[in-house]
Order: sequence, then C-alpha cells, then structure tokens
Amino acid sequence: MDWWYLFFLTGPALYAASAVRGAARKALKTRHKRKLALIEAHREERLALEAADRPPVPVCGCEHHLAKHDKQGKCHETVRTAVAWDAAHEPVRYEARQCSCQQYVGPEPLSRVYAEDLTDLA
Repeated sequence: MDWWYLFFLTGPALYAASAVRGAARKALKTRHKRKLALIEAHREERLALEAADRPPVPVCGCEHHLAKHDKQGKCHETVRTAVAWDAAHEPVRYEARQCSCQQYVGPEPLSRVYAEDLTDLA
C-alpha cells in the first residue's frame, strides 16, 4: 500500500490545527489585556471617588499644612536644606533647618454641614 497520499491529507490538517491554536492564543491574549484594562479602570474610578469624598486640605506654598503655621505667619516645620555642593553643583550634605515660608494665604476650607432630608409630613 502506498503511504505518500497520507502526507497530502495530514499536512493541511496539521497546518489548520496550528492556525486555530495561534488564533485562540491571540484571542486569549487580547481578552487578558482587555480584562487588565477594565480592572485598572475600576481601580482608578474607586480612587477618584475616594478622593472626591475627602475635604480640601489647606496647604501653604511650602506644602506644609495650615496647622504648622502660627498667627504671625511663621512656619514651625523643619525642612532638609542643602549646605554643601560638589563640582557638578549637586548637593552633597544636607542640614535640618526651620522652614522660611510665609503664612498660608489661600482660601479657608469649607466646614462640613449636616442637613436632614426634606420630607413631606402631610
């Protein structure tokens, strides 16, 4: 019996099977990427909702909280200040010094107000 005709029958079948496997692998990769994108979008949405629920924080130009400043405008926070530089003008040594900024001049944060729901008592 001749075997040469089996080559012509099984060759295209093997090629088709590998093409199907490749298409399935590509589809699964695409699905995985889309699923990761959806998870990231849900995470960003959750973080945005949490950030929207927080009250505004009064921050000075020195990025310290308003509570760190007294009535005269003096900041009581310490900052890391460079005191020595190398030949490339990069800081080599730092020292803790008092912040030299002025008082916070931004808007006063709004306080939270509780208001009951209006209901029809009639």
